[in-house]
Amino acid sequence: MNDLLFNIGYGHFLVLAAVLFLIGVVGVILRRNALIILMSVELMLNAANMTLITFARMWGTAPSAGREDMSAHTFALIVIAVAAMSTSTASPR
Repeated sequence: MNDLLFNIGYGHFLVLAAVLFLIGVVGVILRRNALIILMSVELMLNAANMTLITFARMWGTAPSAGREDMSAHTFALIVIAVAAMSTSTASPR
């Protein structure tokens, strides 16, 4: 039991991303408020970012080789900025 809690692998991150994506899809389908729908879409985008970064860590260049590929991290940062911008433009003033 103790081994399960402290040895977190890539599968745990992928399951968490799938659960977050499912919560976002349910929020988009069931809610009618535009702000709640945008927050659910942002939750789905964050789940996609988590998946992207997890796969980049799985198959990217090892940090011990002296150079780590940061393209997935850069793309995730851009997606977060665009999602925050779209939510802030839709919020009432």
